[in-house]
Amino acid sequence: MICAYPCVSACPVKFMSMRSEAYLTGVATKTKGTKMGRKIDLLANYPKTRRDVKDRGATKTEEDRSIAREFGKEFFDGDRKNGYGGFSYNPRFWQPVIPTFQKHFGLTASNSVLDVGCAKGFMMYDMAELIPGITVKGVDISEYAIENVVEVMRPHVQVANAKDLPFEDNSFDVVISINTIHNLEKDECARALQEIERVSRGGSFVSVDAYRNDEEKELMYAWNLTAKTIMHEDEWIGFFEDVGYTGDYYWFIP
Repeated sequence: MICAYPCVSACPVKFMSMRSEAYLTGVATKTKGTKMGRKIDLLANYPKTRRDVKDRGATKTEEDRSIAREFGKEFFDGDRKNGYGGFSYNPRFWQPVIPTFQKHFGLTASNSVLDVGCAKGFMMYDMAELIPGITVKGVDISEYAIENVVEVMRPHVQVANAKDLPFEDNSFDVVISINTIHNLEKDECARALQEIERVSRGGSFVSVDAYRNDEEKELMYAWNLTAKTIMHEDEWIGFFEDVGYTGDYYWFIP
């Protein structure tokens, strides 16, 4: 991927209840609700793509962004100006990343993972291939993506909003959301983080659009097609603390 697809109103920002639960399934133990996770690039092995950010910014229109934010066929498999310009499976993208997830979270066949913003299920598919027996589930707001999911993943995905995940508390050992929650307005993004916290037994990782200086901010806003919440990395860290997100995180900076 790396994706700008989302899974995904307004709601008040509330602190998560304080609760501690050690993993019972082999995943590295982490205490929930007490301390935020760490900044770590779990996507370091994702293939990098050459991008002409300034040129893309010069050619994108508000109409392009409006079409992209529908997250339909035009976004995934339509014209490149509206999204991916063709979104199909290729093992070179996620197969180098799955071992990093596996090592970081200590994933085994006995564990369960939720992909929030799963799109067509490519990451889920590779995780199931490389960690046989693991339970993988995915949600995405895009009906088109779910309708066109990798066939073997079809029983494991559903259309859902990140701000209202259709699972019980503590349903998954690990919840992963790649370049998804920033597609929400800020208050909805807060709710999505709280939902990730709620359904996770303690392990989670999100990546979001961010910048570190004015130049990166300008490039980010020019590059962006779908994100509605873009902040300085320090603002994101404060935001995570405010809403009670205790998982790990990293930035997407084009």
